[in-house]
Amino acid sequence: MMEDKKKLFEERLKRYQGAIALAPVDRVPIAAGANYFAETYSGLTKQQFVYDSSKWMEADKKFVEDFPEVDALRSGRIWGPLHDIVGYNMYKLPGRDLPPDVQFQFIEGERMKADEYDLLISNPGQFLLERVLPRVFNELKEPGSMRAHVAFLKAGMAQMYLAGAMKQRALHLQNELGMPQPMVGVMLAPFDMLADGLRGLKGIMTDIHRRPDKVLEACDAIIPDMVNAALATADPLRRYPIFMPLHRGCHPFLSPKQFDTFYWPSLKKAMLMLIDAGYTIRAFLEGDWSPNWHHMRELPKGKVLCDIDGPGDIFKAKADFGDCQCIAGGLSDSLLILGTPDEIRERVRKLCEVVGRDGGFIMNGGCCIPYDAKPENYRAMIDATLEYGRYSDRTDFEIQCDPNPPAGWKPPKAGVITPWEVKKAELGHIYGDEELIKGPWEMFERMAYNWLWAWTW
Repeated sequence: MMEDKKKLFEERLKRYQGAIALAPVDRVPIAAGANYFAETYSGLTKQQFVYDSSKWMEADKKFVEDFPEVDALRSGRIWGPLHDIVGYNMYKLPGRDLPPDVQFQFIEGERMKADEYDLLISNPGQFLLERVLPRVFNELKEPGSMRAHVAFLKAGMAQMYLAGAMKQRALHLQNELGMPQPMVGVMLAPFDMLADGLRGLKGIMTDIHRRPDKVLEACDAIIPDMVNAALATADPLRRYPIFMPLHRGCHPFLSPKQFDTFYWPSLKKAMLMLIDAGYTIRAFLEGDWSPNWHHMRELPKGKVLCDIDGPGDIFKAKADFGDCQCIAGGLSDSLLILGTPDEIRERVRKLCEVVGRDGGFIMNGGCCIPYDAKPENYRAMIDATLEYGRYSDRTDFEIQCDPNPPAGWKPPKAGVITPWEVKKAELGHIYGDEELIKGPWEMFERMAYNWLWAWTW
């Protein structure tokens, strides 16, 4: 049985990786980046999925058993207990702030003041720890209090529990279900880090007019830390893309000139750093990216999987850059929720014939499969893809799986709060092997520093 699952896993992974690389594959892969439908299909409420991690594998199993043709599976990233422990106030959660079957909601707000750019630029980690976290963690309203200290203790324990649950889930997907993941690890565009988690939309739109140089300087200053945080959470075997949800790069948030000035330069630098480390990227082009997606031609060919959101024209995307990067999408939320199986079938036929022509296409919704997609529509999408999306009888693509970065690659300088040199001076004379003490110190410093960036969006 394990050998059968291993073979199935490799077949799916070959198909998925091959499509991203623009290589010949046997058929169009079916691989949503975020399949929220897979959660609700299991019968769980949204509150149960956010709060009860013991239900995750059960939900995965039911979904894969009923839809074995799917090539990759991932669902939500939010775990309510950890949010509650620190009092994270950037989200409303189902069952806590919302009815149990309402999707979680991001709360727009200002977590960094307009006059704090220099603090962020000079020392991003210190700024996050001393200024941002007390604003986004309600449990840190009184820094230094017993309650604040205990909140950090509980957060460390909860983070360890969550890491174990996520690892167990990944192994269950691979070994028991033969199912790859569509992406592992995450990074925002540097501009989005400012616009989403720190300044808020109102703040950033003011800043690009009143303090444009500071915005540009901040975007560049946070690149190394953001890249390191993404690499720390990425697949160590480099099998899966790193996820990049690109929120504010669409029309009409920014004009093409503003995009070229504020958004693209730092994003391109960050993407190239991840690609140079041996990874591919799965970028959600959220909203209408048509004025800006030609920039994907500036990146190495076959390294970025671009999900086209509902407002974007996927046929135009194919014509504009489909020979350079893989494209996913084509089924709008409204069609999956309100359409009929016949309408789905006709849309899939057209997608396979036009966007899927010559490969480089992955069947998906507009960046995700919505919670309330009709099961019969999802089944129609699969059946039509199998009928119209066939290229050949085999996939000859060789699976990319390498724990080693490309030769000559050097990681960005790691951010820390307390450098080893400071700790070493505090310890005084070291009688034994310094490396045995230094190694663990620096490892946990990096882990703690990267953890700070998880709470900025």
